[in-house]
Amino acid sequence: MTADFFAAMRSVGDNATEIDIMVTPNAKTASVGSVDPWRKRLIVKVQDLPLEGKANNAVEILLKNFFGVPVEILKGHTDRHKTVLVHQGIEGVAALLVENERLNRRSGKG
Repeated sequence: MTADFFAAMRSVGDNATEIDIMVTPNAKTASVGSVDPWRKRLIVKVQDLPLEGKANNAVEILLKNFFGVPVEILKGHTDRHKTVLVHQGIEGVAALLVENERLNRRSGKG
């Protein structure tokens, strides 16, 4: 299970991790999902439309709240495929994603 997350992540220092994500805008509910095994990207859903940067802003806020640290989009500002920088070490990022997936599976969402 953890190996899937590491396929989408890269450590860029002790306190920073890059994550490749795939964004679904205009979703019913905002969520952080699992890694798409084909694209090797973390699935992120936001409710905002991709107009005037609203979906990008929603992605940054969702991930900031999820990880509890600053998050910024590095690449893909006009694409569904993005790379974000999370200001947290890769082990901490992976632990939160694994726990999220465990909770999603337990509640029947995964």
